[in-house]
Amino acid sequence: MSEQTFVQQLVQESLPVWEKCLHSEFLTHLADGTLDEACFKGYIVEDSLYLREYAKVFAWGMTKAKDMQTIRTYYSLLSFVNESEDAARLHYLKHFGLTDEGIQSLPLRPENRAYVDSMIEAAKNGEGAAECMMACLPCMLSYGWIFQKLLEEKPSVQDTLYGALVVDYADKGYEAACRDWAAFAEKVCEGLSDERLARCREIFHACSEHELNFWAMAASPRSDL
Repeated sequence: MSEQTFVQQLVQESLPVWEKCLHSEFLTHLADGTLDEACFKGYIVEDSLYLREYAKVFAWGMTKAKDMQTIRTYYSLLSFVNESEDAARLHYLKHFGLTDEGIQSLPLRPENRAYVDSMIEAAKNGEGAAECMMACLPCMLSYGWIFQKLLEEKPSVQDTLYGALVVDYADKGYEAACRDWAAFAEKVCEGLSDERLARCREIFHACSEHELNFWAMAASPRSDL
């Protein structure tokens, strides 16, 4: 049996948290089609605001990059967030009579704000790409894992309002992108000191916990929509 890579170890250690995400109230109701549309509307708005802040993590990564390949990797990540993840999100905003421009003045809910602040702080104060990727990866990888599991357990979700979101994150294209991001993270973590690896592990686990808090938050609708 081959030894696990660093990122594989982090994922394995965070799986109990991701399992809690999968079985959170929001995703349980989403999977069986009983989720209150007001909660989903709030989630889409919150996710839109999150992605805006998420992009800033890559900006910090670019600022600290020591070579063009690293900058290109962050650029590809930013492009993926802006293009590949936008189609379903914008579709749902339109469904609810909202626009991306129209929601930008809304505040992030406390759980969301705590999450994005944690990511940006890790990227801003870290020594380089390793800390930046540790902040980004839990969102990327947990979404792929969660929605693949959800689709396996509840294939009928494809026929609900929420099917487009699930399929987006469960498809082979997203899975392939996650493999590429994980491989880049492995590369930038090679040869790091035990101290930095411990910090990377801490960031990854903290952001996984923030993911759980985000899903818990999403179970109640925003009061300002």
